Amino acid sequence: MKVAITGASGNVGRQALAAFEETDHEITPITHDVTEDIEGLIADVTDYESVSEALSGQEAVIHLAANPSPEAEWEDVLGVNVNGAYNVYEAAVENGLDRVVFASTNHVSQMYNAASPDEPESLVEDPDVIDPDDPPRPDSYYGVSKVAGEALGSYYADRHGLEVVNVRIGWLMDESELEETQDDAERRARFARAMWLSPGDCRNAIRGATTASLPENPVTVNVVSANDDRYLSLTHAIRGIGYRPRDNATEALCDDTR
Repeated sequence: MKVAITGASGNVGRQALAAFEETDHEITPITHDVTEDIEGLIADVTDYESVSEALSGQEAVIHLAANPSPEAEWEDVLGVNVNGAYNVYEAAVENGLDRVVFASTNHVSQMYNAASPDEPESLVEDPDVIDPDDPPRPDSYYGVSKVAGEALGSYYADRHGLEVVNVRIGWLMDESELEETQDDAERRARFARAMWLSPGDCRNAIRGATTASLPENPVTVNVVSANDDRYLSLTHAIRGIGYRPRDNATEALCDDTR
């Protein structure tokens, strides 16, 4: 399969590249600027012609390019996150792609369980279980922009027959970064333990979202590691894209303190 990856130089983008290193898939990284250690195409997702040209000849696209900050103002997410997603979907249709994997976020539903409305990346002591089918409750303009991206995916799946997988990504960190979060206030440390996504689990999720046969269309899945403190349901991810998380924040922290 020929697969393009927007935002390939970002943290998740680099894991996406690594996910396909030992496969037969032909991967085309797409970055906004020249990146010395990544050979690929340069394209601005806010520029439709640029995106369409980059997706020419592809079969699938993993759309990661976005402003990922929960602190971002509306004008900072409107262009790249909303209009950029629209451009990717339009270009996917124009170029006859089969599938779009859309990088969504846990922030589309975090207001269910935030310890404070002013502190999105915090967690109440007894959080509700959140299923991808629950109505969105975004905690930020960033979250709102990803709700819009998911809605675009639903439209293009129904209207144009594109296969769409919305991947609500947790907090991608290695074990040392996870350990650093435990020095924060407990409501934030708890959020980190619940939302942790290990690099290995991230790679497995992206690979599955790109290659698995879908039981329905579109598919929306939560993707975090198998953490003891998790509250995002993984059932859709397990059944929908064959996700099998192997890591656990509690175990990683115990291992790191030995």
